[in-house]
Amino acid sequence: MKHSYLTAGMTFGHLSSFLSRNKISFDPKTLGRILFLLQSSAWSSLFASVENLRFSHLIKQRPCPTDPVFIIGHWRTGTTLLFKLLSLDKQFTAPTLFQVAEPDSLLTSHAYYKPIMKALVKETRPMDNVKIGMDEPQEDEYAIFRLTGSSPFEHLIFPNSGHYFVEEWAGKETSSKADEILKSKLKSFYSKLTYQHQGIILSKNPFHSLRISILLEAFPQARFIHMHRHPFAVVPSTVNMWEILQKENSLSGNVHKYSIEEICRVIKLMNDRIHHAADSIPSGSYTEARFEDLEKDPFGTVKKIYSDLELEFPDQQERKINEFMSVNNNFRKNCFLLPADDKMLILAELKDYMRKYSYS
Repeated sequence: MKHSYLTAGMTFGHLSSFLSRNKISFDPKTLGRILFLLQSSAWSSLFASVENLRFSHLIKQRPCPTDPVFIIGHWRTGTTLLFKLLSLDKQFTAPTLFQVAEPDSLLTSHAYYKPIMKALVKETRPMDNVKIGMDEPQEDEYAIFRLTGSSPFEHLIFPNSGHYFVEEWAGKETSSKADEILKSKLKSFYSKLTYQHQGIILSKNPFHSLRISILLEAFPQARFIHMHRHPFAVVPSTVNMWEILQKENSLSGNVHKYSIEEICRVIKLMNDRIHHAADSIPSGSYTEARFEDLEKDPFGTVKKIYSDLELEFPDQQERKINEFMSVNNNFRKNCFLLPADDKMLILAELKDYMRKYSYS
């Protein structure tokens, strides 16, 4: 899908509320995107109504999962690779691209959307060469956005403040009402996922790095895996990612130019929040992994994660990991050449972070 994929799939009520509280740019490109979103919302609303009639009472009767495994950490730190490797284990249930794109009707509309998404969805993500597909694992922030009509993504789509939207969102206090809505919708979504496939919920979502206390309230037995990676790779890749996503999803004439300083501040903020929250996570429910180790020794790194989180390591998992890495052996990561001045700036901004994780 080339444009407005962050918002497509939202029901009409959420979409109209989302659009009405933001300033739309009425140029031909944006109007085309709005028309696409409106027709998408009509279908999403229709299927959501059908699903509600057929399944709402069954979902309410299901016990809510209490023990999801959350992969957290800043964007571009290898969370996707770890997510895909853990998803090979059938004891986990990970949301798919289709399920996060149509969370209100994931039990009823798959057959309808399959040919449409096959035609519209690209084979790789827009910011890198990572494979995507209708049934590939995908982060649940996209589902949260559609289910609640609210997400930090709102100010990526409408960059009106002149500030980095993640930093601005992280600095705001959320209301108790908003927190309760988030917990309720996430519980319902996870219950739907386990209705289709029993297993431990596996979630990969960098925004969850700043929601740990809320997640623990909703899921008392939750476990967390914190990924980190050398900032020289993370920072320019994050700038590139947000610029592409903004370009392909913006509904405003405004453009925010992401800076190295902004990205570094959020890396530091996210890392500080994670480690502060980790003090409240029970022993055996939190671990860390280094992307460089995962890339060099995927089997050993994943096995250590299982051990740290006291999870059963399946007999077939080593073979599955080796096969996955072999199939993807020719995958080429984005490579960004950092000028010396940018390296010095990152070193100055993240000296404590780099010292902590022994990055030189």
